[in-house]
Amino acid sequence: MQNYEVEIKSLLGSEEKADALRKKMQEVDPASKLISRNKQLNHYFTGGAMAALVKTMEGHLPFKVLKKLSDLITRVTEISVRTRNKDGAVYLVVKASVGDDTSANGVARMEFEERVDLTLEQLDRLLLRAGFRYQAKWSREREEYMCKGTTVCLDKNAGYGWLAEFEKVVPSAGEVDSARAEVIQLMQACAVVELPQERLERMFAFYNAHWPEYYGTEKIFTVE
Repeated sequence: MQNYEVEIKSLLGSEEKADALRKKMQEVDPASKLISRNKQLNHYFTGGAMAALVKTMEGHLPFKVLKKLSDLITRVTEISVRTRNKDGAVYLVVKASVGDDTSANGVARMEFEERVDLTLEQLDRLLLRAGFRYQAKWSREREEYMCKGTTVCLDKNAGYGWLAEFEKVVPSAGEVDSARAEVIQLMQACAVVELPQERLERMFAFYNAHWPEYYGTEKIFTVE
């Protein structure tokens, strides 16, 4: 069964604003807590055929997992393919848009994420041989919190600075709208605003064009 991810971003920018959100979450929900901290490298890919992706991963993913991936890519039209190193663990990540959003930055998406017994470089080479090419490489430090049943990630991103992601995962498309409403309500209580999709797309495009200048650094740019 495929889950649906509802995720809304808020651009914080500075450490001070990130700290203000940490305090606000505690006010809104005294039971809110830090779940994990990790460092990530995320490599985004473009091009390539989804059937080739499934074929390439044979022998690296269990049959049931391959079937899940194959089912996902036959049900949607726009897909974002990524590889991820999270504190040394390597994952294949595929996100597909729900509705009119993009698969890379959309608010509601179907998500596939599976750990593989490969290095990040080995997994990247498999995708490159399958006809994909690099879109951009991203680096970030992540703090993951649970607040009122919603996952809140505070990310210190190369290029973007501090960014908050409010996320709920639901098992059916029929629950997406109510989950989105819950996320928006929590964001309002935390006094943060949604990063407009149009600006997010401009930021994403700028980073994709200049990522070698930012990947692995703490440099930040501003795109209105």
